[in-house]
Amino acid sequence: MNAVVDFPVKPVARDYLARFARDAGEPGWLATRRQQAMTRFAELGFPSRKSEGWRYLDLRALETRPLLPAQAAPALDEAALRERLAALSLPAAASRLVLVNGRFVPALSTIERSAGVWLGAMARAIGERPDPVRAAVDDAAAGDAAHPFAALNTAFFADGYLLDIAPGVSLELPIEIVHLGSGAGAGSFHTRSLIALGAGSRASVVETYAGEGRYWRNDVVAARLADGAELNRTVIVEEAAEAVHLAQLDVTLGAGARFTGFALLLGGETVRHEANLRLAGEGAHCRFDGAFVVADGEEANIVTAIDHAAPGGQTRELVKGVAAGRGHGAFQGRIVVREDAQKTDAHQLSRNLLIGRRAAIDTKPELEIYADDVKCSHGASVGDLDEAALFYLEARGIPPDEARHMLIDGFLREAVDTVDDLATRAHLLRRLAGRLARLEGAA
Repeated sequence: MNAVVDFPVKPVARDYLARFARDAGEPGWLATRRQQAMTRFAELGFPSRKSEGWRYLDLRALETRPLLPAQAAPALDEAALRERLAALSLPAAASRLVLVNGRFVPALSTIERSAGVWLGAMARAIGERPDPVRAAVDDAAAGDAAHPFAALNTAFFADGYLLDIAPGVSLELPIEIVHLGSGAGAGSFHTRSLIALGAGSRASVVETYAGEGRYWRNDVVAARLADGAELNRTVIVEEAAEAVHLAQLDVTLGAGARFTGFALLLGGETVRHEANLRLAGEGAHCRFDGAFVVADGEEANIVTAIDHAAPGGQTRELVKGVAAGRGHGAFQGRIVVREDAQKTDAHQLSRNLLIGRRAAIDTKPELEIYADDVKCSHGASVGDLDEAALFYLEARGIPPDEARHMLIDGFLREAVDTVDDLATRAHLLRRLAGRLARLEGAA
């Protein structure tokens, strides 16, 4: 049954509101949250460039050509999807969970069962693990007021995944999550996921986003790290040429917890990776690094907000970008040190490379410090390829195109080398090499 509208609705939200309907099979608490979120999105609409957090991304194409949530899952060509998975997947993983068009596909997934680990589809977790799921959705509800696409995600998410690890459990191999768009028709996929690590537990997650055709992926992931827990999360975005990819990560760290994140943005017409991290416990450590490559009118944004709310925390952040042709990239990074967060050690650096006169990169690092006993710094640079280095390589017989490729690869490799796991790093470098091989013609 469709909702009755008795509140102001932004014009851009009307099509989504018309598509919204309650699922009678869902628990009442989720139906209530969905209704509240839909109302909030209808009131907010899409953010504009006047909003500071969205000033570098052009969403007009999504406004004028809406991509609505699919009402039914299309038939899948499993043979073609398996071939695609073989090219994208890690050589070795503890488990692989695959979502196609935003829904879990058991036939393409391999989930190893082990004591103290619950890994499965969010649609299933709502019924089998309601407590952590409800807590995460309730926590997110407060943030939906400031994040219209997170609100839309709450209203429409059909699936995602839950990784729930008991205290003291450590996983040696990474968990692999693969999100695919099948190209079966234009639409939007709204996925909601949760990673919950108990005290002293440890896990690595590698997520890949790829697809075919025109679609909009609206992905929200929450991570809750109890005291002393450790999470490494690596993201690779290789979406289709016409795809819109908007992703939001929200992480809360307990005392002594450690989070290491890396995002490699390699494909998609419009891509935004947002990471919000709160160091809520004393002595929490955070490392967030990333890299993006854009060309041919592509846009990619990395947006981070790191909140030091307790003493003794540490943050390291390095983001690198390369833009060629008419590509446009941007980095917006904000680190806040609260009054009680004494002894904070936080450093942020954004370095960017332009290939050609039509490319553009914006960078905006920020520090907001309210404590007096801290060690913090930030910096940013945007420049062209080093002509002296090019001349040096060419003078030694290296062809100009190969010399340019070597310099670009070396520039981005510094960011990729922050990934500790050697197998994951090698996988990232292979994906990066494939993207750089297609970059030179766009310069």
